Amino acid sequence: MRKFGLIGKSLGHSFSPSYFSTKFEKEGITDASYSPFPLADISEIDVLLQSPEICGLNVTIPYKEAVIPYLYGLSHEAEKIGAVNTLAKVGNDWIGHNTDHVGFVRSIAPFLEPSDQKALILGTGGASKAIAYALDQKGIIYKHVSRTPTGDELPYEALSSIVPHVDMIINTTPLGTFPAITEHPPIDFHLLSEKHFVIDLIYNPTETALLKAAKLNGARILNGLSMLHEQAEESWRIWNEQV
Repeated sequence: MRKFGLIGKSLGHSFSPSYFSTKFEKEGITDASYSPFPLADISEIDVLLQSPEICGLNVTIPYKEAVIPYLYGLSHEAEKIGAVNTLAKVGNDWIGHNTDHVGFVRSIAPFLEPSDQKALILGTGGASKAIAYALDQKGIIYKHVSRTPTGDELPYEALSSIVPHVDMIINTTPLGTFPAITEHPPIDFHLLSEKHFVIDLIYNPTETALLKAAKLNGARILNGLSMLHEQAEESWRIWNEQV
């Protein structure tokens, strides 16, 4: 039995375990299982990485960057991004991959318009790095927005003057995730309009406070569920390439 799983800190409402369990059942995959592995600290991953039964792992908040020092190497994309969400075992070595950027590009493709050329990425964590890489590949100009900006990152206080001049707004923060569904990034909803494409990587609830406001103001909206489906399928492809 090949064992796969998800590592993170709080996994009670995580997407991946139910997704893969359903996938295995529907597709008649009987030689694989998928389990959550909550870790209080990233150092606890050593036990999992040394297990001969575990063939692949997904990584979620807050370990997409912290896990890197525990790996033998990174794929080209993961090295460029600086964050991983998929670990694949090659022989006795673990290689870090990033399938978030693949999932993001595939999920937005049906909704992207030629006018979508300038974007704001809300947040600066591991997921935001994959989004930035994806936007680079699409030739879309972007700026990061942070509570504690460094370098050329923007503070949230600057949004009132910038939002009217961008086409895409992508929330990579956890603000608005169940059960805190009334929370949202500090953005003035009145600034959102039909010219905007607003994407929230949160999938529970299906419409966050941010997406509801954007929809009311005529914007195109997309939650993170289709991205999760696509990144999960890409993870499965990578794991099976190693067999």
